[in-house]
Amino acid sequence: MSAAVKPVPVRTSFPPNQTLYITNLPSSKIQKDDLRRELYTLCSTYGPVLDVIALKSMKMRGQAHVVYRDIQTATQAMRALQGFEFLGREMNIQYAKSKSDTIAKLDGTFRMPSAAAAAVVATELQQSIFNAPPSAATTTSNLPPPPPPSTLQVPAPTSDHAMEDATSPSASVAGQKRRRDEEEEEDSEGDVAMEEDSDDD
Repeated sequence: MSAAVKPVPVRTSFPPNQTLYITNLPSSKIQKDDLRRELYTLCSTYGPVLDVIALKSMKMRGQAHVVYRDIQTATQAMRALQGFEFLGREMNIQYAKSKSDTIAKLDGTFRMPSAAAAAVVATELQQSIFNAPPSAATTTSNLPPPPPPSTLQVPAPTSDHAMEDATSPSASVAGQKRRRDEEEEEDSEGDVAMEEDSDDD
């Protein structure tokens, strides 16, 4: 990042907002996560940044939105960073058109976009499947009727006692431990100490 700042007239066609719209960002030179991190680092010097939105789609390439907590810090950052050379390009900054979703969620005024909230139109096939009456197999089942509640009995509470089958097994069932072969241990070089000169080749 360069510290060269050229005074550029501020273009405010939208009313002051907590969200700044930044254009003329390098999109091909840097990954999206790195771009977000760099913008956050740069913009957080002027106040608390709530969110940085930088997308790599064709429509949003070279653009980003930075969301501040209040309008004063957003205005201060916009004035200070207007024309700032960021990764080799001068940033163009203006207020965003509308309130950010992040701010709307914090305010409690967030509404789902109409396209996402639109009711799903069911096709004829879906309606015929889900609105059909239940099949005969589910209405007349071959299951016996449930027993009347008077025949069900709750077992009497008893105290816990040790199970008789859980005694220790006899020696004949337990098995026998395998003996070690003494010769294999001497021939094996698994635990041999490493020589100091082995690395010098």
